[in-house]
Amino acid sequence: MHVHTPDAGTAIDLLRTVGEPMNLTITELSADGHETKEIAEGSEIHEAHEVQRSPELDFPLDRRIGKPSATKLDKQLGLKTVGDLLHHFPRRYMERGELTQIADIPYDEDVTLIARVQTANSRQMQTRKGMLLEVTVTDDDSGALGQLHLTFFNGWKAKQELTVGTRAMFSGKVSVYRHNLTLTNPNYVVLNDDADDEEEAKRPIPLYPATAKLNSWDIKKAVDTLLVTLQPEELQDPIPEPIRQREHLLGLAEAYEKIHRPSEVGEAYKARHRFRYQEALVLQTALARRRSIAAREDATARPPRTGGLLDRFDASLPFTLTHGQFDVGRELSDDLSRPHPMNRLLQGEVGSGKTLVALRAMLQVIDAGGQAALLAPTEVLAAQHYESITRTLGPLGRGGQLGSDDDATQVTLLTGSMNTAQRRAALLDAASGSAGIVIGTHALLSDQVQFADLGLVVVDEQHRFGVEQRDVLRTKGRSTPHLLVMTATPIPRTVAMTVFGDLNVSTLAELPAGRAPISTYMAPLAEKPAWNRRIWERAREEIDAGRQVYVVCPKIGDREDEPGFDMAFFNDGPGAGSKADKLNLASVLEMHQQLSEVPALAGVRIGVLHGRLDPADKTETMAAFNRGDIDLLISTTVIEVGVDVHNATLMVIEDADRFGMSQLHQLRGRVGRGGLPGTCLLVTRLEPGHPSRERLEAVAATTDGFELSRRDLELRREGDILGASQSGGRSTLKLLRAIQDEALIEKARADATALVEEDPDLHMHPALNEAIEDYLNPEKEAFLDRG
Repeated sequence: MHVHTPDAGTAIDLLRTVGEPMNLTITELSADGHETKEIAEGSEIHEAHEVQRSPELDFPLDRRIGKPSATKLDKQLGLKTVGDLLHHFPRRYMERGELTQIADIPYDEDVTLIARVQTANSRQMQTRKGMLLEVTVTDDDSGALGQLHLTFFNGWKAKQELTVGTRAMFSGKVSVYRHNLTLTNPNYVVLNDDADDEEEAKRPIPLYPATAKLNSWDIKKAVDTLLVTLQPEELQDPIPEPIRQREHLLGLAEAYEKIHRPSEVGEAYKARHRFRYQEALVLQTALARRRSIAAREDATARPPRTGGLLDRFDASLPFTLTHGQFDVGRELSDDLSRPHPMNRLLQGEVGSGKTLVALRAMLQVIDAGGQAALLAPTEVLAAQHYESITRTLGPLGRGGQLGSDDDATQVTLLTGSMNTAQRRAALLDAASGSAGIVIGTHALLSDQVQFADLGLVVVDEQHRFGVEQRDVLRTKGRSTPHLLVMTATPIPRTVAMTVFGDLNVSTLAELPAGRAPISTYMAPLAEKPAWNRRIWERAREEIDAGRQVYVVCPKIGDREDEPGFDMAFFNDGPGAGSKADKLNLASVLEMHQQLSEVPALAGVRIGVLHGRLDPADKTETMAAFNRGDIDLLISTTVIEVGVDVHNATLMVIEDADRFGMSQLHQLRGRVGRGGLPGTCLLVTRLEPGHPSRERLEAVAATTDGFELSRRDLELRREGDILGASQSGGRSTLKLLRAIQDEALIEKARADATALVEEDPDLHMHPALNEAIEDYLNPEKEAFLDRG
């Protein structure tokens, strides 16, 4: 037998599907139809292909489902290989007897629903040639639950298929026409209640993440085609057999079949559980391997020195360390004393004293002859750290100055806005070693910045830096410096294990003695407009009492595209609305003008702080607020972390519904820091019952940042914590959910740790190693280090 084919790979795949040698010759055809090359003949085909073929999951889709379908999947969803399509899991399943609640259909969104045809009428169009088919579908035969109108232009096929009583699945974008919900020219597929194959008719219908140009059932058709040609014997299971048996998990091939083509919904849940565990194990093994590699690196041990700078500093403190600060300090001290680099995350509540703990670690490194670098995300925060650390150290931080302590070190600030002379002096301090602590922004990452002996890198607000930025600093040491990353956003334990799994985690949950509580109230102006006047009267009362006030706005000015206005925050945010809504948000510039005319604030010294200001102006504004020369500061979220003005007692957050719960928690942490009670007012103009008001009520109800963080993740799309909104691509997590799957993640972490301890390079687990390499492709890998 002799076969002519334009695609020899497809023919070979057909041979492999047969599974036995055939007396067959395959010849490739050129574009003009002429024979060009004989590929193989007879029984040698199977063997030759086995040598040349790619791993099953890496096999190109077009060789299995045809080029047209593969091209569409690639263009619409970026799916290129067998593995890409197999891992494009259904988002949910519909029973064939299920009828969707039409009354709950969202306006102006793409929907997929099952409904029954109630009426179908066709007529000639009056204004142009052709036929118009108008179909009404309903939830049930009576139409009592809801009706949806469908319009087909020249829908000749629909006229034949969508007869009264027909049940079908419809997909399209919902619009409104003459006060009725409408789908215009929707895609559809008829569901035959009297199918010949009774078992097939009972199968749940998978609904896939789709696009306007590629609907769910077209994806299902491609998956069904792929499952027929899948080579189960070529699949290598990344879950080791002992773990799979212990957890009673489905095999890989069976799991693919049941997640895409379940006979009943229960089978799909079993398959999803298997893939959740696989995802957790792959991720946790990757993190465990990173921890193992880091533990084998060499670093200079920096043990504590009795009677050194750290002891002198502790003795000078006017307060006693909290139990949490003492315990975490001991963890850091032990890590720094080892000849391997510390890799630790320090997280804590707002005002829990993270900077103090980090400072004590820096002083231990200085006592051991090294230097410490503190990397901050903004110049305002870097300047705040410099002022705070210098003030806290007192004479111990004035090395080289008259009247300084004999054991004093020098604290140096390096930012991009410094003039040439200031920058040159700071660079010399770092390179000569005279500065024990160098604080800076991205300017620290410059090739010009050198250190005499960098022993510790402290990264503040880790989520604002990528792995490349963090690692640039780590290359500036003689050996690998110790690393401490800090975050002021409380992270639930399982999220920390998932995002920061290659770091040891230390947590400060205890607030220092004397820290006053913060009272938080929602100010709903929609139903209580008179509160708007009362807010500013309340601000005046604080100012008259000698206190200071923050007013926070979500944007700088009027223009959506202005520098410093991050529309990415609003694209998918919890309070996202129309473009007009976004432009009507309270802005710093407009608020400054409005408050300057409010009678209650007459004579009040008002300042403005935002990202478009010149760096020198930002620094001076913050310094003036610190000195008490400004009574009321109108700002963007530039004051979210690190700003420490003890006299500030009131914060007004305008359009608070536009901020995340954790961000609101961080913002309110700027008040009540000086022993005086703090108050935070969450101003919203949303109507009662709006979902975003639930978040504001949650923030007002508790000051527990860890509880708020968990609640925040429950209220929004949790997948975004590791992808999508933060990395610019699709969510890295497919099925795994860090909150709901807490027990599963902990079990997978224990398994991963044991596997890596026994086999650090995973030589005995090549399939797991391959899965890690695939999972951590360059686009996805960043989140492991970003956090």
